Formats: sequence, C-alpha cells, structure tokens
Amino acid sequence: MLHAIIDIGSNTIRMAIYEIEDGHIEMLMKKKHTVGLASYLKDGVMQQEGIDRTVGILKEFRSFLESFRIGNVSAFTTAALRNAGNSREAVEEIRKRAGIPLQVISGDEEAEFGFVAATHDMEEDSGLIVDIGGASTEVVVFDEGSIVKKASLPMGSLMFHSRYSKDILPSSGECNEMREEAERLLADSLEFRKVSHSKICGIGGTFKGARALYNMFFSMDPANTGMEMEGIRKIIHRFQRDQELGTREIVFLMKTVPERMHTLLPGLVIADVLAGHFESDTIIYSDSGVREGYIYKKIIGR
Repeated sequence: MLHAIIDIGSNTIRMAIYEIEDGHIEMLMKKKHTVGLASYLKDGVMQQEGIDRTVGILKEFRSFLESFRIGNVSAFTTAALRNAGNSREAVEEIRKRAGIPLQVISGDEEAEFGFVAATHDMEEDSGLIVDIGGASTEVVVFDEGSIVKKASLPMGSLMFHSRYSKDILPSSGECNEMREEAERLLADSLEFRKVSHSKICGIGGTFKGARALYNMFFSMDPANTGMEMEGIRKIIHRFQRDQELGTREIVFLMKTVPERMHTLLPGLVIADVLAGHFESDTIIYSDSGVREGYIYKKIIGR
C-alpha cells in the first residue's frame, strides 16, 4: 500500500510517500518546501499570506498524488497553526481550498508520535527524547518502554530567530537572550525538575542539521549519529555573528544546512539548555520522527 503523509510544520511543509507492507514501512520519496510558517504569526494570528502559501503547496502535492493515483493521504499540522489565535478558521480555509483533509495534532500527540518512532528500533527501554521544531519543543521521558512524562514547550528555533536575531546568524548577546528564555520556560515545567539522563535522543530537522554540521566541522564519518555537548557548544560559539567566519566555515554552512542557517543556532541553544538541565553530555540523532510515529500509531496501529 502506498500512503502519503503531509506534515505542515513551523519551518517546513513536507510530503513523504511510504510503502506500507505487513507492518513495515519504507519511505520512497519526499518533497519539501521551506516556508517558515511560524514567521507568518503576527500578534498570535496566522496571516493570510501564510494561509495562501500553505494552500498553494498543498494543491501542488495533491496534483502529484492524483497523477499517481495515490488515494491514501494523511495530513496534519503542528505548532504554527495549532497555536494561532485563528487556528480553527485558518485550518478550515486550508482544508476547503486545498481539498485535503487536515487535522491539528496536539503537543502531547506530537510528543507521543516522536516517542513511538524513535523507540521503534531502539534497544534501550528508558531514556529522553527531544524534538526541537520551529515553534515548539517536544520532550518525552520514558522508562520500561512506556512514556513517563511528556510536554510540549513553547519555544522553537524559528520562533527564537524571529524574536531575537537581527541577521541570519545570531550574535552572542542574542544567543544569551534565547538561552535566558529557554531556561525560564524549562524552569516553569515542573514535571522535568528531577529528570536526568546522560544521553538525549534527538529527532527532527534541528538535530538532522546539527548532525551534518557537527560531522563536517569535526571531520567525523558522515554516518556518525553521536554529538558530544562540548562539540555542540563549540559550534554555537564559532558560528555566532560576532565571530569572523572564514571560507571553511561558510562552506560548512552552505553544504550542510543551506535552508536552516538562520534557525540552527537558535535550535542548538535550546538543545544546550535542555542538556544542561537534564545533565546530558551526548545527543544521539535518530532519523525517525513524527511522520513515522504517526504511521505506526494511527495507520499500522502499533
């Protein structure tokens, strides 16, 4: 069976085509548009331009699916539209104009889907999973294969860039402002006060980009999935706007995170704050994410 999953996120709008057979899934292809939907939130309201861009992309996706007669389609949206003051009206307009059923998943659901995907082939039965998106960060603590605590925190890479950074790369002062807000928001999450894990399992685009830059910056094997926090902190410092970048560093950015240059450091600042809070010294990147978790939970039923 072929099944399309459309994920309208705060940074990107993606469509992935999967083949699902006997409980196994294989991603065949994906199409992506970097929209930065969270940047279209003004005073908490999703602007018409953001709605129009989303509709245009979904119509493009629908045309592609119709060409190959792929009728199994699931589409969902996360924080950017979920948190908008006009969320219901915006989602309904997108549904009607694009002709694609669209559901809003809650922060808890987003965290749970991430957990299901990340732990599907994981040997460890306890740990910490983090997904830093454009407008929210999902954190899941699990033990003996079950979720113990989960939360969706109102901080994200695009949100922090839009709020604090005056250029593509943030300055050291701007990173400090981001850090202070992340620490404040995390301190308000009482459920995580006594949680500690030496490793974080990182999923989603922020950690995917971080892994690529980390491996190139430190001359690691591209297949490496482990990132030491000491190395992450060196990257945050080296790529701040205050530092004069050489050709080598500019090449690294252009090769590894061409579409995430502006959001990578804000995302890594959030990751660093989380790692400090949870006393984590390593991040392990997992290539499975919310879309795969949605399939396992909602379609396959695992």
